[in-house]
Amino acid sequence: MNREQIDAIAYSGDLYDPNIPAVVLYQERVKRWIARYNKLGTGLFATLRKVRLIKKIFGAIGKESWVEPPLHANFGGRHVFVGDHFYANSNLTLVDDGRITIGNHVMFGPNVTLVTATHPVSPDLRKSNVQYNKPIVIEDGVWLGAGVTVLPGVTIGRDSVVGAGSLVTKDIPQGVVAYGVPCEVRRPICPEDYVSFDHGRPIPQEILDRYAKK
Repeated sequence: MNREQIDAIAYSGDLYDPNIPAVVLYQERVKRWIARYNKLGTGLFATLRKVRLIKKIFGAIGKESWVEPPLHANFGGRHVFVGDHFYANSNLTLVDDGRITIGNHVMFGPNVTLVTATHPVSPDLRKSNVQYNKPIVIEDGVWLGAGVTVLPGVTIGRDSVVGAGSLVTKDIPQGVVAYGVPCEVRRPICPEDYVSFDHGRPIPQEILDRYAKK
């Protein structure tokens, strides 16, 4: 079984055995890049090596994107496709047995977890570790706060904010603030959000002039 066949099974949404030797071998081979990434220290030389390694880790990654180590990925990041200007703080966990798509200008706080893999309820099947995967999509401009967990099959809409500690069990529409366990939409992003921060404090004009609408 080659890489393309394994990916097709992983993306199919059908039940399969993840302990097939070819699947395990593929996983272990691609995870070596993450192990190297996480061992690198600080400083200019280490940073340059991380920039090169991160392109080997993910299925695709755009320009000016960065992940703070340590990074954890069940399938070594090979099923993760990232846009431009992505930033993830430390301890990002990607259960990327299925496909994860992350758009442009996306921000993750520390300890964010995205889970594509799941199992049938049947105890008999779970004894054999049979699983299936459902894709996750994080659209452009999304911000996930610290400790957010996103479950299989979820899409989070463009520009939305998910508050820290939330458990996202269903799709979140675009342009909203959502939080909670389970995560629920609390309000839309409104015009006031473009000119104020921290519960109504006005954003200084020089900050707006320099950074807004970029």
